[in-house]
Amino acid sequence: MAYSGGAMGAPMAAGPASSSTVRQFKLDKECELRIEVSDASPLRLRLLNGTAEIFGSELPPEIWLTFPPRLKFGVFTWYGATIEMDGTTELVYTADETPMVSYVNVHAILEGRRNRAKASPSNDSDSSQGPRVIVVGPTDSGKSSLSKMLLSWAAKQGWKPTYVDLDIGQGSITIPGCIGATPIEMPIDPVEGIPLDMPLVYFFGQTTPSNNVDLYKVLVKELAKILERQFAGNAESRAAGMVINTMGWIEGLGYELLLHAIDTFNANVVLVLGQEKLWSMLRDVMKNNKPNVDVVKLQKSGGVVNRNAKFRQKARSYRIREYFYGLTNDLSPHSNTASFSDFFIYRIGGGPQAPRSALPIGAEPAADPTRLVPVSINPDLLHVVLAVSFAKEPDEIISSNVAGFIYITDIDMQRKKIIYLAPSAGDLPSKYLIVGNLTWLET
Repeated sequence: MAYSGGAMGAPMAAGPASSSTVRQFKLDKECELRIEVSDASPLRLRLLNGTAEIFGSELPPEIWLTFPPRLKFGVFTWYGATIEMDGTTELVYTADETPMVSYVNVHAILEGRRNRAKASPSNDSDSSQGPRVIVVGPTDSGKSSLSKMLLSWAAKQGWKPTYVDLDIGQGSITIPGCIGATPIEMPIDPVEGIPLDMPLVYFFGQTTPSNNVDLYKVLVKELAKILERQFAGNAESRAAGMVINTMGWIEGLGYELLLHAIDTFNANVVLVLGQEKLWSMLRDVMKNNKPNVDVVKLQKSGGVVNRNAKFRQKARSYRIREYFYGLTNDLSPHSNTASFSDFFIYRIGGGPQAPRSALPIGAEPAADPTRLVPVSINPDLLHVVLAVSFAKEPDEIISSNVAGFIYITDIDMQRKKIIYLAPSAGDLPSKYLIVGNLTWLET
């Protein structure tokens, strides 16, 4: 957690949202303080009295927490609390109407299912499988926030649920352009977010699946296959279950991908946020095809902020920067130089499946969505983010997760040297790199 020392001085009176004076907010029971940190500077916050939580994680009493610029979050209290803030905010207000009671009721039902799964005598039966929850809904409906709450509440009860993130547009486990999973052993830190101790990550390389839907489905299946293997050998993880966060693309092809995810991960609880139509469609489909799957409609929080395309693009850039430099610039990435011959770079997808001579007369060759295409190092790779694959051979690249990412800062075509930024010094764990359409202009 981003602590910044102990309690400071005597509290001051509340000031306007745009000021940088210390402000106090007294919250009644079941109320929420909704905060948007300014773009220019961080915000410090502490709990003076009572109890409160952020995304399901309790705030420590009398300790200042530092929240980075641009962060948007809510401080909720079940029984009442006094919050003190120091710093500038774009927006801050108190809300007394929240869906938190319905959210915690869902948690209570999931808790019962986990306990029944743990008590089951057989690890092979459906009865030993805890809840597999998939959270769906349109863009900006609060899916990530609800996922964090359910995970943190479960971890607080001693469970270690698995978090699965299928949203390649933003990426809450690692950088955008990826899907991934990680065990949640403690309530999620309200400042630093999802822990990155043991993530299982697959690189799609783009921020929308529409460019290569087949590859997206393949990677989702690979991730699910690994998790099934882990669950089969770990009764504790199996009983704790998983919480799956999804994209906001819910119509047409996006809806098809939601159904694919529900089926692939064998989800048994579908939580629908913020749209009656989607809930009705999924309820009817599950009733006919998967009657044991519960489809639950939930209200989205009034604190959810609508984000336009420009904001999302900036958020992706910040996520990539955070990967290399840390949330508060507390990391020191290393600049490394390598020869062109040190790496083998591949792009997944592209190139015809078969030559024209092998196709029926008049037929056009279609692109193979999972074909590996070697990429020669050239100036087009400047400012591109590449994934470092764990693959031992090229034909293992699609089925292999990635170790991390590098960022190309310079290419010397004459000397055939490449300069790249990596999170740590030393040789990369693999010579096989994957390129997509993910770029970043370091600022």
